[in-house]
Amino acid sequence: MPAYLLLLVAVLSRLLPHAGLWNFTAVGGALLYFGARRSWREMLLPLTVLIATDYVLTVAVYHYSFVWQSYLITWGWYAMAMALGRILLHAKTTTVRVAAGALLGPTTFFLVSNFAVWQSGWVLYPRTMGGLVTCYVAALPFYRNDLLSTALVAGLAFGVPVLVRHWNETQKQALLAGK
Repeated sequence: MPAYLLLLVAVLSRLLPHAGLWNFTAVGGALLYFGARRSWREMLLPLTVLIATDYVLTVAVYHYSFVWQSYLITWGWYAMAMALGRILLHAKTTTVRVAAGALLGPTTFFLVSNFAVWQSGWVLYPRTMGGLVTCYVAALPFYRNDLLSTALVAGLAFGVPVLVRHWNETQKQALLAGK
């Protein structure tokens, strides 16, 4: 159940007005957690929900026409982020593994999505090495925010249950010692 609730938080973090100062979204951390805690079979639901969210944002919020081919890399990354969570965090969840996932997720999205923007030949970025560098440099603030939001969400999602368990065990030991 927590994985589904976190998916809802991820969708809401994209739909609610948030872009302004922080550009915070819970998508990266939620997908890592979902991949780590749910079965491969269940990963189709978050993918479908996020695809629908992309459609709603594109058409209803930004008022652009929806060209599904433009989203293939993003949708592939959604699946990859869940697979990363499954492979890295399913069998064994440690602080180092969570940190690695929180670093690898946003970094792969940054590298792949901005390469795709540059490769598309969009007017701002010519298809030259200088254009590629300019594209990556322009995206650095978004990368920073994605790193921070993914680390925060993944840290809370994986860390809070550990802290609660530890606190419960401490309370249980204190009760037993008091008897």
